[in-house]
Amino acid sequence: MVSRVIPVDPFDLVIFGGTGDLARRKILPGLFRRFRAGQMGEESRVIGAARSDLDVEGYRALVREAIEEFDPVSARDHEALDAFLGRLGYVVVDALGTSGWADLADEVSSDRVRAFYFSVGPRLFGELAERLHKHGMADHDSRIVVEKPFGRDLETAKALNATLAKHFHEHQIYRIDHYLGKETVQNLMAIRFGNTLFEPLWNGQYVDHIQITVAESVGVGGRGDYYDRAGAMRDMMQNHLMQLFCLIAMEPPAKFEPDPVRDEKLKVIRALDPVEPEDVVRGQYEASAEAPGYREQVENPDSTTESFVALKAHISNWRWAGTPFYLRTGKRLKARASEIAVIFKDAPHSIFGAEAGRHANILTIRLQPNEGIELGVTIKEPGPGGMRLIDVPLDMTFAEALGPDDADFPDAYERLIMDVIRGNQTLFMRDDEVEEAWAWADPIIAGWETRGTSPLPYASGSSGPDEALALIHRDGRHWREIKP
Repeated sequence: MVSRVIPVDPFDLVIFGGTGDLARRKILPGLFRRFRAGQMGEESRVIGAARSDLDVEGYRALVREAIEEFDPVSARDHEALDAFLGRLGYVVVDALGTSGWADLADEVSSDRVRAFYFSVGPRLFGELAERLHKHGMADHDSRIVVEKPFGRDLETAKALNATLAKHFHEHQIYRIDHYLGKETVQNLMAIRFGNTLFEPLWNGQYVDHIQITVAESVGVGGRGDYYDRAGAMRDMMQNHLMQLFCLIAMEPPAKFEPDPVRDEKLKVIRALDPVEPEDVVRGQYEASAEAPGYREQVENPDSTTESFVALKAHISNWRWAGTPFYLRTGKRLKARASEIAVIFKDAPHSIFGAEAGRHANILTIRLQPNEGIELGVTIKEPGPGGMRLIDVPLDMTFAEALGPDDADFPDAYERLIMDVIRGNQTLFMRDDEVEEAWAWADPIIAGWETRGTSPLPYASGSSGPDEALALIHRDGRHWREIKP
């Protein structure tokens, strides 16, 4: 099976922060992969814009080094890499001043799609939007890509949305969450809405509970200053996990188009019950023999910022009434693993007797690593001597099921950037969706601040604080093991 590559129309993509970490690690290597796949039109160009005092050749050398470091396999195609580098331009721009903007306006073409990727800190979003408008680059064929965080609370999110709306229409604003570009996340929608097998069972009558886990084995690293002002709730729970939550819980949209999909996601957020204080646990990792603890890494010995959050959520609608959703995310946990697990209820009556044990079907969607989907089913254990039941997986790991060609599917950033060029906002967040997510998260954060509670310590390389285990154990359930 060979996946189809559909070229996009010619475009100019300007990357503000074009010398930064995100551009080097993800955006530029991803664009090179799309170039190699034949998806970028012959006239398409990528223009870096940053404060670094480089000329075009200096920027191309920087990009070459980045691709060789972060995608060494693709970089072996020297002919393609040289051709891609020939598509690059660079302009020195002062985001807060006036220098470089006229040069940038001259660099981009007016007869094609123009996309501007804000790979910079959120404090610059409004400034960049204003200057693009002032210098005539915010026409009807222009669009902007905005990285998270989209504010730090409801008030700042509203202010940011209002600022962007002064210069661009909502259909021109692409709020990117790379989790939505993952192959498995989109396959989640295909499984739900493309198969009659699952949708009739996708409700509280048949589902016991749902778990969403996004675990990281690393600490905050070089993001200490930002992370200590944000924490796991703002950095992960309010956006990444919320998006996964919406996709797993939403009603079928009328069409797989931007507004129908986002309308249904919005309904999920608005139907969420407030999270009670006893239904949320937050933690902070301690030092180990191999690595420093959270407070040492952020250089704040008195920090009360959480690096781990686990909570139980409920949706007040007919489909999910009474069905708990357990969400957890954290740093310095025992493995890097992200998954959604749909745990179905036990069979209402077992004809095999108590000795056969209890067995439940579990649908697992693995986001990372080894993206794939697994359905746990109950079968008879082979051999004589009675009916002994065991659980076995029906496993569709993409690398094994589709073969090496199709397993090398586009990275999330590759797919999402191509969607920007196509003008497809299905996998991007709308302004009201962002604001409703903050309206749900703000009371949780405010409760911590009002009560003056500190996050609970947990050992590096563990599954989080013991209290997080109790959160689900008291309901007679247990967390799935965090494993690579």
